[in-house]
Amino acid sequence: MLNTLNCSKAKMFSIVSSSPIVNSSFNFQNSPRSLVHVMSAASGFKTLTENLTVRVQRAENRELNVPLLSPFTIASSRLDSVGNVAIRVELSGGCVGWGEAPILPSVTAEDQLMAMVKAREACEFLNELPEMKLGNVLQEIGGFLPGHRFASIPIVSPAEASSLALKYRKEGFETLKLKVGKNLKADIEVLQAIRAVHPACSFILDANEGYKTEEAIEVLEKLHEMKVTPVLFEQPVHRDNWEGLRDVTRIAKNRFRVSVAADESCRDLTDLKKIIKGDVVDVVNIKLAKTGILEALEVIELARSSGIELMIGGMVETRLAMGFSGHLAAGIGCFRFIDLDTPLLLADDPVQGGYKASGAVYEFTDEGGHGGCLEWNGLAF
Repeated sequence: MLNTLNCSKAKMFSIVSSSPIVNSSFNFQNSPRSLVHVMSAASGFKTLTENLTVRVQRAENRELNVPLLSPFTIASSRLDSVGNVAIRVELSGGCVGWGEAPILPSVTAEDQLMAMVKAREACEFLNELPEMKLGNVLQEIGGFLPGHRFASIPIVSPAEASSLALKYRKEGFETLKLKVGKNLKADIEVLQAIRAVHPACSFILDANEGYKTEEAIEVLEKLHEMKVTPVLFEQPVHRDNWEGLRDVTRIAKNRFRVSVAADESCRDLTDLKKIIKGDVVDVVNIKLAKTGILEALEVIELARSSGIELMIGGMVETRLAMGFSGHLAAGIGCFRFIDLDTPLLLADDPVQGGYKASGAVYEFTDEGGHGGCLEWNGLAF
């Protein structure tokens, strides 16, 4: 699913960011967190889509290939380089929007070649559309590109984990998010190695569906023996193991006071309704690549009104997609956990402008849209 960028202006926010082996919880300054604000944001965007008339002048797509500093490994897959798809859409009035479609085949169910083909078809479709309301454009393209039902710290050795944890401790990161789920014994060894060099850190664990129910509970038990209480345990079991996810949540909450989050198990509004009805988890992870902005606003509003806390994350994306997610999080301000760190995994930064990252702080400036763009035909728009 494409993360599209808007042409509005955003005020300055400072947020604490995340990193390859650490995903710090972001702290938003002067950021409203009430449900009323969420509903107002959703209503405002809906009003915009119903009243703004647009005509696509030109839409085109390209490969967005960026090397990684090191392989990105999670429980279900390994990525050696980023091969995403970038899209540029120019309206007849001169406004330009940028989008990025992240590719992680084990999660997005498509490779770059397939995504390029569909993106090209979508661009051709947009180029032929007559002038119409923005909402109708989004509806048309949404039907043309139905989403897939389907996940930022790599799985590394204890020595690598220790080195990275020490590095990010010096940069000011206090909460470390660790990818687990591939090997229970190795996961515990990595946790112990990190704890040795960063004893005061808080942990978020992300298993990416990697554990069986009993293994997930065992991890919590072993951490309890180490006197470590994670602030969050994300997607401990398979996305369709609803009973297991509910069991882990109940035990994690009652015995260890740990919150459990659904990522792969919360792919859309339908999944969220199932989570609410079954009281399955405490937190859901919002990713624009899963739903797009319109449904994400609906998910956010329903989750908040149902007492479920929110996390925002992404796939392996550049600052192009992460900037848009960052603006959403900073603007709405109701996210307890922010996981927008994957640009820090990249060896190069292809994005011009946009937010600035300084250690554990992301700074969003007062620019049009999110202020980031790519060089396109030798020009940056």
